[in-house]
Amino acid sequence: MTGDNEADRDDRNGEPADPLDAAGVDPVVPDSAANAATDDVTDDAAVRAFLRDIANDVRGDSSESQQLSAILYRVSDLYDPNEQTSPEEIYLNVRHIMQIKAQSGIER
Repeated sequence: MTGDNEADRDDRNGEPADPLDAAGVDPVVPDSAANAATDDVTDDAAVRAFLRDIANDVRGDSSESQQLSAILYRVSDLYDPNEQTSPEEIYLNVRHIMQIKAQSGIER
């Protein structure tokens, strides 16, 4: 026995279930959040600098600290007028990265 709980398995193919699905969380961004994603985020150099400073502080040798740093840096892009991104794009990107991490890398 591998210690896997049957409830943690996806019925379709025996692969581990998506944690969001298992928690009953709808992975689709709700309309309220999608509408907020179209609103312009204020260009705020202080917030951008603060987030990027923290990203630099938490960046370390572990993959987890590097991922957290990358996420913080990506969020800081919301406050950069030269970047074209939205909260929805960041959410989907981070979710994709976490799914890849959960399956121990990109399947080839």
